[in-house]
Amino acid sequence: MSGGDTDPAEDEILVRAVGLTKIYPARADLPEFRAVDGIDLELRRGEAFGFLGPNGAGKSTTMRMIAATSPRSAGTLRVLGLDPDTHGSAIRARLGVVPQDDALDRELTVRENLYVYGRYFRLKRATIRVRSDELLDFAQLREKADSPVEALSGGMRRRLTIARSLINNPDMVLLDEPTTGLDPQARHVLWDRLYRLKQDGVTLLLTTHYMDEAEQLCDRLMVIDHGTIVAQGSPQELIRTHVTREVLELRFPLEIAEAAGAKLRDSPLGGDGSDIGARVEQLPDRVLVYAADGEAALADVHGMGLVPLTALVRRGTLEDVFLKLTGRSLID
Repeated sequence: MSGGDTDPAEDEILVRAVGLTKIYPARADLPEFRAVDGIDLELRRGEAFGFLGPNGAGKSTTMRMIAATSPRSAGTLRVLGLDPDTHGSAIRARLGVVPQDDALDRELTVRENLYVYGRYFRLKRATIRVRSDELLDFAQLREKADSPVEALSGGMRRRLTIARSLINNPDMVLLDEPTTGLDPQARHVLWDRLYRLKQDGVTLLLTTHYMDEAEQLCDRLMVIDHGTIVAQGSPQELIRTHVTREVLELRFPLEIAEAAGAKLRDSPLGGDGSDIGARVEQLPDRVLVYAADGEAALADVHGMGLVPLTALVRRGTLEDVFLKLTGRSLID
């Protein structure tokens, strides 16, 4: 492993942040902006940890500070037991990073991209050859090894970017919005590759605004909005703590949608918002009724003389958690 002294007692804690803050100073045309506002975080070896939130919540900024590519404004931060301010290069040598943009050399072949990245870490040529063969199999790109990157699909390029991030056998892999822009099939293939890494004990730290991705991949989550933590825990804990077991989704004709939503909010189904019991949320395209029993809630809706165009009972999700905590959906 690369340089810097580490505390053996901290060996299982790969990231520790207390009051982590990032402030962009005011400019002539912009006021001061607090992108990350006092985050506390501990990430342990072997975990898959996710930052969940909408675009602009502060997820990527936090990742850049952890990756030792952006200095913090305040708070303490230790990554792999080291201070990024003084041991940035040592930290970066032990990380794998998957940025939002692939940043692959599209004129080179798949194998050549792995080779160039391996040389960046000063790995020996023989080591790169062995690692490249292993990673081509892992990424399911063996048949594309000698193809130029330009000829790959978007999903293949993302798998290559992840394979490239593993060339140096990193202690931890940072993935920033790993499946943004991919079609559903490509997303599921990528999830399978990441799940295999997780099963092999690789520590993952990822940002996403896809609640299904967070639920599939993450042992623990931190929900971030406007640079602050609004909730954290396992996906199951967050759902159990903040929303009901079932959610009734209703769509009404446009001409009565607002009135129907108001009637439901004023009914016993609307609750008082003080707990995770009955609650009604009106979104632009539908009304959500949170209840322990969705079918019983639908019967109550019909009993009020309301006839929705469509009605769907589903389980509570992380998106419902975010909607309750922030008043907006993950894709806003």
